[in-house]
Amino acid sequence: MIYELRVYVCAPGRIGALHNRFRTITNRKFAEHGIKVIGYWTDKFGESNRLTYIVRYEDLADRERKWNAFLGDEEWNKARAASEAPENGGPIVANVINTIMVPTDYSELK
Repeated sequence: MIYELRVYVCAPGRIGALHNRFRTITNRKFAEHGIKVIGYWTDKFGESNRLTYIVRYEDLADRERKWNAFLGDEEWNKARAASEAPENGGPIVANVINTIMVPTDYSELK
């Protein structure tokens, strides 16, 4: 197993739009493409405009296959474009930070 840590830093005032997009389409599209999210987090202290989540994959090839299918999904791309249209407030995510993590031999998650 490998895990991907993803942090979405939102444009000012757009965290609500990001939560809405995850609730209404992103989670469903992830499930359709076999993307398994371990959990989602927001910051209790510190940054107030970030969403952090962790995704589990079998290996890098599994990640590439699933992520590419998700990014090429027509319904997802239309929903993303609509959610970021100027009349809906414009871009939601200002920056994405991600890293691929491999469990240690003493990790509970393998």
